[in-house]
Amino acid sequence: MFNSKFSLSTLESTAASTTIIGAGTTINGDIKSEGDIRIDGTLTGNLFAKAKVFIGAEGVIQGNISGLHADVLGKVKGNIKIKELLQLMGKSDVQGDIF
Repeated sequence: MFNSKFSLSTLESTAASTTIIGAGTTINGDIKSEGDIRIDGTLTGNLFAKAKVFIGAEGVIQGNISGLHADVLGKVKGNIKIKELLQLMGKSDVQGDIF
């Protein structure tokens, strides 16, 4: 009766493609993400993302970041390697090399 170009599995994978590390959360170790990731807490380790990385104003990363796109509002102590677009916004604080 109704034709749709999108299947339910397509909608589910799109909705579940963003990982959020909330404020007050601390993670020790490396993170690998296939989708977008937002860090509002603290990560002590490296972050490898195949999509967009967003570091909120209260977010802290002590390690290297690798990704496709990144918006940084928080603090990063490590190297940042972004393939396409990096935006340092607000009161971002980066201590490391940017590639």
